[in-house]
Amino acid sequence: MPKQYDLIIIGTGSATNLLDALIQRDPKIKIAIIDKDETGGICLTRGCIPSKILLYPAELVRNIEEARELGVQTEIKKIDFLKIMDRMRFLIGKDVDSIREGLSSSENIDYYQSVAEFVSPYTMKVGSETITAKMIFLCLGSKTIIPPIKGIEEAGYITSDTILKLTSLPKSIVVVGGGYIAAEYGHFLSSMGSKVTIVGRNPRFLPEEEPEVSELAKKDLGKHIEIITNHEVKEAQKTPKGMKRLIALDRSTGKTREFEAEEIMIASGRGPLTDILHPERAGVKTTKDGWIEINEYLETSQPNIWSFGDAKGKFMFRHVANYESQIVYYNAILKQKVKADYHAIPHAVFSYPEVAGVGMSEKGAVEKIGSDKVMIGYYKYENTAKGEAMNVKDYFVKVIVNGSNLEILGAHIIGPHASVLIQEIINVMYAPNRSAEIIEEAIHIHPALNEVVQRAFGSMMPVEHYHEHILSQSS
Repeated sequence: MPKQYDLIIIGTGSATNLLDALIQRDPKIKIAIIDKDETGGICLTRGCIPSKILLYPAELVRNIEEARELGVQTEIKKIDFLKIMDRMRFLIGKDVDSIREGLSSSENIDYYQSVAEFVSPYTMKVGSETITAKMIFLCLGSKTIIPPIKGIEEAGYITSDTILKLTSLPKSIVVVGGGYIAAEYGHFLSSMGSKVTIVGRNPRFLPEEEPEVSELAKKDLGKHIEIITNHEVKEAQKTPKGMKRLIALDRSTGKTREFEAEEIMIASGRGPLTDILHPERAGVKTTKDGWIEINEYLETSQPNIWSFGDAKGKFMFRHVANYESQIVYYNAILKQKVKADYHAIPHAVFSYPEVAGVGMSEKGAVEKIGSDKVMIGYYKYENTAKGEAMNVKDYFVKVIVNGSNLEILGAHIIGPHASVLIQEIINVMYAPNRSAEIIEEAIHIHPALNEVVQRAFGSMMPVEHYHEHILSQSS
């Protein structure tokens, strides 16, 4: 007979946010928590948190270098790569141990560190045991995608997972992929002293960002890294001298180009883990790409089986998963009918320069409400007193507004503290009318960097005028 639980949770990331509320609501509840990997979820163990611990020293390196332009004569005598890596591993290990201890010591929880797979609806095999529950949360995360590159396994490579185990800095590295993972780790490795080359398949670097953001990010990060776009890596080889060679196809000309480095990093995105779970045995539908299919309430095709976080394949950020865990609590536990609202999902790329965005792109806004209604606001950091004091050039805030009612539709920032500045806009996008007037009319500290946000909203113009304005500034 299968072991009976009130709830089965797969994953120890955002789903663990619910544990205290679940136990307080029902002190006798019995929960099975299953995770085949280290406790804490992708964000803690090999995603956003360890990478940001590494990226802060990288940011300091670039800030110290740029201080010379302000008359501060600085010199970096040594970068202790191993100390930086060990500090990251210590901090992450401490948090992982704390979460594991909490799960293992709870009377309400049985913690299984094993692979889980469905055998039938509401019933799973975990290791040598079979367990069942009338309610299941599928929060299984995602995995690194390894593209079909001939010889890549023989040549060897690292990923955003395995890079965290490095004990010595590669003297040179080629990063395959042109998205945020490549941008962040490219920035980190180059600031530590490695010669970095990024090879991306897309015609644009950071292709999910606004075109003008992508262009400036490539230009500025390109001062420290060679960034190659529109090239598809076809083959990997080991060289006689112990190096690694990548052969890439220029997608516009058809010509090939070779890149040699001490190490290869694959940073080409993440994919689903449902091949391990076998959701089809439970009547849980997946998309054509293998992600868990959910409705607007985050319930799967099988009643009382819910999914959130990376497993659904959209908005793969920990802050979104945290939000979704609340929605599932309202719907699954409190039996409410609350729809997940994704109108203002923020993100940030902690490269150098920093990039942040929220809501719609200009293209998306034009497609939704028409170019005649879209207004674009734009302002450069350097045209504020604080921006001038910081000696920053070309960085900007771009905001997208519905001209008929001044509703903020989206915003995009590139420059120092972009992830902090954009929060002012995010908060207003969750206000009842989402009006740009709130930011325009609010008193902003002078001279502070957030004036650039206010002034972007004070400089709104029609779409065609915006592009004429940008063109005139670049000429």
